[in-house]
Amino acid sequence: MKEENRKQGYDFHEASRTETMTINMGPSHPATHGTVKFFLTLDGETIEDIDVEIGYLHRAFEKECEAQKWNGVFPYTDRLDYTASVLNNVGYAMTAEKLIGIEVPERCQYLRTMISEMARMSGHYTNVGAGALELGALTAFIYFIEARELLWDLIESVCGARLTHNYVRIGGLTNDLPDGFRENVKRVFAKNRKLWDDFDIMLTKNRIFLDRMRDTGGISQKDAIAWGFTGPCLRATGVPYDVRRAEPYLVYDRMNFDIPVGTTGDNFDRYLVRMEEIKQSMSIVEQCLEQMPDGPINVDDARWRMPSKDDSSTKMEPLIFHFKQVIEGPSIPVGEAYQAVEGANGELGYYLVSNGGGKPWKCRVRPPSFALTSALPLLVKGSLLADLIPTFDMINLIGGECDR
Repeated sequence: MKEENRKQGYDFHEASRTETMTINMGPSHPATHGTVKFFLTLDGETIEDIDVEIGYLHRAFEKECEAQKWNGVFPYTDRLDYTASVLNNVGYAMTAEKLIGIEVPERCQYLRTMISEMARMSGHYTNVGAGALELGALTAFIYFIEARELLWDLIESVCGARLTHNYVRIGGLTNDLPDGFRENVKRVFAKNRKLWDDFDIMLTKNRIFLDRMRDTGGISQKDAIAWGFTGPCLRATGVPYDVRRAEPYLVYDRMNFDIPVGTTGDNFDRYLVRMEEIKQSMSIVEQCLEQMPDGPINVDDARWRMPSKDDSSTKMEPLIFHFKQVIEGPSIPVGEAYQAVEGANGELGYYLVSNGGGKPWKCRVRPPSFALTSALPLLVKGSLLADLIPTFDMINLIGGECDR
């Protein structure tokens, strides 16, 4: 009977089709990280359509900044990409300094570069480790979370905070390096390189991991550029765009580092790019410590950098400026400026407008993961439902920066 139907052109697949199924995935589902909802149309286990809702957080970062003094914005920036918070601090401070027309001392630039690379490592440890966890690789996750905790020990010793580091200020930094910091970096990096090797052995050639990651969530160079991809997701397609090289800032033009790129733009290449970037960031931190000059870490101008408590308590002029900074905020000149840094997910840009007052008139953020998430339907349509998890992981949506 089947043979006769086949000869007559009977389509068994078409005859067995049922109506498509529409389901909600998230925001409570662990794999959607608690903020995102997917509205899925499925044919069996194949994704026919997907609508991504990024809401359910609504921090109103950009509007809140208009009600804060210029320096009061820093705690808000910490909560954009909270897995790499110092990078947010640096981008905002550099944009404000661009408006003012000042340049921080050389030692401050080295310290900002060094702490930015530590933040990048933190972001990659979190992303790759959690991505492995959500595919069932709990052991690998624990290895990279240990590496991240050791790294956070270093950052905490510098700024005193564990997650939202809040280390940078307009015109400089909160404080200099603690005693014994270089030795601690050497010790931690030796341990973290061993953890990196163990993580690599567990996953990179693991048959299950390869099958889940390779040839899933791929995108072409042309489409990636059209959708505004930056960072590891763009470099995974083979485009070597990196803000640190394309528009050098701080002391990146003095650093020797490679820009890892992929070839296919799939989830596995995104994983490989981030893994290599962890090693490159370690190298940059070590170069910063080797080249670090002596000198001040803040501009010597009380109009922009809040005076120390000692100066405010013993000298009249610092006391006046301290009072004005707290009550009115620094009077940044009228104008507008845009400054981008290479965030953990890609180009992180700030657009600031000043009307001459002590608060930003406008604070706009260009978060990398918003553009990446916008293209998620393109990446997963026609794929299996199970492929949505690694793709969403390697896009690395951070709710705080995506839903501002």
